[in-house]
Amino acid sequence: MSARFSNQVMVVTGAAQGIGKRVAERAGSEGARLLLVDIADYVHGVAAELRDNGIEVQVVQADLETWEGAQQVMAEAKQTYGRIDILINNVGGTIWAQPYEEYQPEQIEKEIRRSLFPTLWCCRAVIPYMLEQGRGAIVNVSSVATRGLMRVPYGAAKGGVNALTVNMAFEYAQQGIRINATAPGGTEAPPRLTPRNSEAQGDREQLWYQQLIDQTNQTSLMHRYGTLDEQADPILFLASEAASYITGTILPVAGGDVG
Repeated sequence: MSARFSNQVMVVTGAAQGIGKRVAERAGSEGARLLLVDIADYVHGVAAELRDNGIEVQVVQADLETWEGAQQVMAEAKQTYGRIDILINNVGGTIWAQPYEEYQPEQIEKEIRRSLFPTLWCCRAVIPYMLEQGRGAIVNVSSVATRGLMRVPYGAAKGGVNALTVNMAFEYAQQGIRINATAPGGTEAPPRLTPRNSEAQGDREQLWYQQLIDQTNQTSLMHRYGTLDEQADPILFLASEAASYITGTILPVAGGDVG
C-alpha cells in the first residue's frame, strides 16, 4: 500500500460503520494517525481491529449534533496528536423516507440536526486549529439526494453542507486550508448496527422507501448502487496532496447522478 497519509493526523466522524469505517481502514493502511469519532460504542471495536493491524488510533465518543461535542473532539485530537491535518465529516443519513406532507415538524428538525449540524459544528471547531497550523484539508460527505424523492428535509440538510463547503473554501483558501465535499449516491453497505429509524415499517412506509431506491437507481447512469470502496476512494483523494489544487468542489460519486 502507498503511504500518502504517512504521519498525518486524520479525524474521521461517523467512523463506527459504513463509509466512515471504510475511510478509516483505508487511511490507516496508508499511514494516517487516526482519531475515530462516533456516538455509538461500536467505534471501539473498529479501533481495536485497526490497532491489531499496527495502525495508530484513538477514539472519542461524542454527540456531534451539539457544539459541545464537536469542541470536545477537536480539543482531544489536538491534545493527543498536537495537530489536525485532515477532517472527514461523515455523520448524517436519512432517518425517514416519505412524502414531504407526511413529515411532522419534529421529524424535519431531527433530519436537519442529523445531517447538517455535525458538519457545521465540526468545521467551526476545527478551523482555529488549522488556521494556527496554516494548513489543513476538510472533506465533507454530502449527498446527491439534494435532488430526489421522499427526502426533502434530508436533501435540504445536505444542500446546506454543499453551501457550507463552498463558502468555507472561499474564506480559507488563502490560509492554506482546502474544503471539498463528495456527494455519494446509493451505497451498498452492511446492515446498520443501530437503525436510524427504529419505527415499525408498514406497507405504506415500505412502498415509499422502495420508491426512493428505484429513483436512486434510475437517475444513476450506471443504474446501480456504489460500493464502500467506491465512496472511500474519492474522499481520500480529496483529502490527499494529489488534490492540492482542488478546493470548493462538490464531487458527485453516484454513477453519473449529479444531484
